[in-house]
This record gives sequence, structure tokens and C-alpha cells, in this order.
Amino acid sequence: MVIVLVAVAVVSGGLLGWINKMTEEPIKKQDELALANGIKSVMGVENLTVTANDEIKKNIEGKEYTFIIHKVNDANGAFLGAAIESTTMGFGGDLKVLVGFDAEGKILGYTLLQHAETPGLGAKADKWFQKGEKGDIIGRQLTADNRLVVNKDGGDVDAITASTITTRAFLKAINQAYAAYAGQDVDGKSGATEQVTAPCGKTNCCQTECDPVSCDNSADCPMNTTKE
Repeated sequence: MVIVLVAVAVVSGGLLGWINKMTEEPIKKQDELALANGIKSVMGVENLTVTANDEIKKNIEGKEYTFIIHKVNDANGAFLGAAIESTTMGFGGDLKVLVGFDAEGKILGYTLLQHAETPGLGAKADKWFQKGEKGDIIGRQLTADNRLVVNKDGGDVDAITASTITTRAFLKAINQAYAAYAGQDVDGKSGATEQVTAPCGKTNCCQTECDPVSCDNSADCPMNTTKE
């Protein structure tokens, strides 16, 4: 009897391993396609080229988070901005957002990549902050001194009904995405940003090292050290 059970376990384990191996590549391709479509969606452009996928790791409140900055050019090779993957802790677990910014730091669009928010409540974040909706953030210009804050905390973004925690988490993800994009340090408790001084080259200034808001394509792009 023991031998039979062991044999069954070995066969079952081998079968599961084979299934995982067979499905791993299709799932990976599906995820890559979903991300590619997501980037087009949040940048608002169908014909684009992702020129870089920069990964930045930051320790926030004792937990390491990874920000991925997908830099994007248009069909003519001109810099459009970037789509950033940003994760924070929501009400039910990790809340992962993909948000698009133009070269000046304006929000072009967003989509939720992952969440465990309550259906009918926090899960409304996928629509609540879209263009024309009650908490509309599309077109908002972010800077180190102008971040998104929910109205219950003195800001001007309407909270999702009965889901203030999710709203704070979502806005924090957007603020931190901008901070990563602009090369700023992140205050994990509030989502506030601290600017740092970063030199610019004489060309492609806004595409690489500088805060895209401060950059003026000059030899330098000084950013004063300030904290909200």
C-alpha cells in the first residue's frame, strides 16, 4: 500500500511539473502581451516603441518595492514619456498600477495590473480615476510640490465611496511612480517626494537623468533639495 501511494505521488508530481513547464511559456507570452497593450493604453498612442525598461528598487516602510520605467518614443523617434509600474499596499494586498506620464510629468492614463481590493468598493479604482469619472486624475500635472492627495486629507481628489484606504494606496502608487520617473527619493509613509540634484547632459536632457519637469535642455538641470 505504501509503495502504491509513493508511486502515485511520484507520478502526480511529475505530471504537475510537466503541466507547469508546458504552461509557463504561454503564460509569460500572455503577460508580455498584456503589458505591451497596457503601455499603449496608458500612453494613449498605438504606434510607439519602448526604448528602455529601467528597474529601480526602493525600500519603503521596511519592504522592497520595484518600479519599472518603460521609456517610450513615438513613431518618429521623439520621446513621449514613460509608463511606470508602481506597487503599494492596498486594503486587501498589493495594488500594482501602470501609469503613463508625458515628458513634462502630466498623467496620460493608467490601468491596474494587480489588486486584491473588495469587489464593488476598492475594486472600482480601475474606473474611478479615469477621464471624466468622479476622481478623474488624467491630465493632472505632477511635480515635487504638486502631488495627488485625497480630499479627506486636504487634497482635491474625490475618494472612492467607502474606500478611502484604497484611494490613498492608489494615489500613493501614482505619486511614487512619478517620483521614480523624475529621479526623486520617495517618502514611503506619505507618498511625498524629496528632490535630489542630478546633472544633465547637453542632449536628450529630459529623456534620461533629469526631472522632466525641471529640464530645459541646458547643460545643467539643477533640482533644489526640498521635501513636502
